[in-house]
Amino acid sequence: MIIALTIGVLVAGGTYLLMHRSLIRIAFGVGVLSHAVNLFILTAGVPVYRDEPIGDEMTASIAADPLPQAFVLTAIVITLALTVFLLAMAVIGRNDNTHRIPETGEEHDR
Repeated sequence: MIIALTIGVLVAGGTYLLMHRSLIRIAFGVGVLSHAVNLFILTAGVPVYRDEPIGDEMTASIAADPLPQAFVLTAIVITLALTVFLLAMAVIGRNDNTHRIPETGEEHDR
């Protein structure tokens, strides 16, 4: 129950951060949503009755499934790359919130 509430709070916080205009907050929102998805994958993929992956005896009935762990590791790498890209875009476009319309040289007839 606590893990489900944690996932819900992370999704709500990430969605709240994604709704802002600032690219820094969007990058943090993507990171928080990534943590929620990773936690969801791990809780959905590893049942409670399974033991640790490397135990005293290796039978398939008690070993943990490595596939969700591989998915989460891949998701962490992809999220890191996306976060670095979003933060680079935030640094490059930090002056984009101006209210002045740039001159284009075009003349409009009224």
